[in-house]
Amino acid sequence: MEFDGVKVRIGGANTLQFQGLSHENSGAEIFEIGPNFNLATSNLDIDVQLHRGLRMHLRTYLSSRHHSQPYVKGGYMQVDRLDFIQDGFMEELMDKVTIKVGHMQINYGDTHFRRTDNGQAIHNPFVGNYIMDSFTTEVGGEVYFQNNGFLAMVGLTNGKLNQTVREPAEGQLATRVSLVGKLGYDSQINEDLRVRLTGSVYHTGQTQTAYLYTGDRAGSRYYNVLTNNAGEFRTPRFNPGFNNELTAVMINPFVKYQGLEFFGVYEVATGKAQAEPDTRTFTQYGAELLYRFGSNENIYLGGRYNLVTGDTAAGESVDISRVNIGGGWFLTNNVLAKVEYVTQSYDGFSAGSIFEDAKFNGIMLEAVISF
Repeated sequence: MEFDGVKVRIGGANTLQFQGLSHENSGAEIFEIGPNFNLATSNLDIDVQLHRGLRMHLRTYLSSRHHSQPYVKGGYMQVDRLDFIQDGFMEELMDKVTIKVGHMQINYGDTHFRRTDNGQAIHNPFVGNYIMDSFTTEVGGEVYFQNNGFLAMVGLTNGKLNQTVREPAEGQLATRVSLVGKLGYDSQINEDLRVRLTGSVYHTGQTQTAYLYTGDRAGSRYYNVLTNNAGEFRTPRFNPGFNNELTAVMINPFVKYQGLEFFGVYEVATGKAQAEPDTRTFTQYGAELLYRFGSNENIYLGGRYNLVTGDTAAGESVDISRVNIGGGWFLTNNVLAKVEYVTQSYDGFSAGSIFEDAKFNGIMLEAVISF
């Protein structure tokens, strides 16, 4: 296809929940909460075709839990062809290679393909993201190779969420380059069966803060749960507290046979805080089973199980488990209504902790418009 000029596509997303959750604990005091609507969240997307095989993506959060004003989540340039150098330049290689460069969400694991990104919730079959929610936007680049269903990616980032040229103060660690990689296989075996299996790694050897589990500024979809801090927007997600060394590995199987769909998560994260002498490990398990039916599979029912277990910096051996049961109806390809029952419980946290004998449960309703 010949390039006949710059083309701009404007997209957006808007999401609203009705929350009917209750929570309790035996530790520190928590907010009293009741049934009501949450803050609506919205995104603005700009996609620009700059040349044949050269395009830009930019996402702005118009409304989110963390900021009272719009701000840019991030953006990147994607290169699928090198025709801007010369027509047909390295065409055979670029049939299999893609390059992404920018201040962007890194491609670690496959859970981010099914997560809610502020107002963009149409790809998530449930309301909340995973308990240990891997998400960060960093400056870097990724190179992809894809051929006959096999895929490989390697990337480098500067490991920083908030960019600065200032050197760290005396006694603080300098942030080194972080590595991200992925290997996998993805194939539509036949009309009824699709199979995908990927393994991903993220590694940072030294940093003041590792952002992999704290990088999301949009906030949790379960509002004001198990907290007494009005500024806390990530709970009930869990941050293992690795703000120095961090190595995380995630394996994701996906199988879809006709309307029956399975997605799995096995993740091991090892690291430590700057003051800790030894590393600690957290493990996350996840399993989703959905059945999609109706016209064009526009209705689905299913469940998700999520478990996080490991040792905290305080010496606690903790378990956090969640069950989601629900469904959704695509009124059109761009409008989705969801309902779910969610229950989450905490075990092993110390006396006086806000998570001592903590749990929450209840009903969530969510409406999503995305285009």
